Amino acid sequence: MARIALELDGEDARLLRGALLAARATELAELHRRGFRHSYGKASDSARESMSAEVRHHRRRIEILDRLIEALAVAE
Repeated sequence: MARIALELDGEDARLLRGALLAARATELAELHRRGFRHSYGKASDSARESMSAEVRHHRRRIEILDRLIEALAVAE
């Protein structure tokens, strides 16, 4: 497992938190967009399978961003 360590002053920590929250919002919007397209049901089986993989990918990215945001909050 990779370990990340950063030394940040208060302002940099706030800026990083904002950047992580913005990235999370972007991923969440993309997840909803892909999820809607997937549930709309007009795609072929292979396209739906690909969209399912993309939805899982975005969910995982959101989980990682949540962990980073939580770790930053604990460190502050």
